[in-house]
Amino acid sequence: MEISFYIASIVAVVATVMVITGLNAIHALLYFVVSLLAVAVVFYILGAPFIAALEVIVYAGAIVVLFVFVVMMLNIGKEVIAQEWRWLTLRIWVGPTILSSILFIELIDMLSQGGNHPAGQTLVGPKAVGVLLFGPYLLAVEIASMLLLAGLVGAYRIAQPERKGEG
Repeated sequence: MEISFYIASIVAVVATVMVITGLNAIHALLYFVVSLLAVAVVFYILGAPFIAALEVIVYAGAIVVLFVFVVMMLNIGKEVIAQEWRWLTLRIWVGPTILSSILFIELIDMLSQGGNHPAGQTLVGPKAVGVLLFGPYLLAVEIASMLLLAGLVGAYRIAQPERKGEG
């Protein structure tokens, strides 16, 4: 399991570097998903399967879908659609596919070993996560959700074409 931890950590670091250095937003989002999945594997290895599931559902699912919607809203026009089709080649998917395959093989290996947790940590259950999130960090969670909503509304407003008659 120790080697699985290091493999997942390396995949997370490589994918995160590709997110930061990527020039295309869609490519960066693909690597971002891989990075979040690798972090979820690290959480699972450390004995927090519930937090690993939350990582996949909340971040790799909901937040990345929100980013994709914003990118889709901002890229309006036939020229942009034609450019996206030119960018959509198999070469784009090679990096994320290789990194995701490594994580998938690693996950299958860990699940076949019975799910023991060599880190010596106790399992973190849903109740402990809920108590922490909705206890001292309730205000931070609510502010983060409002910030995401405000960003989405602002991106939609910026992406709208100018209307005639408005000053």
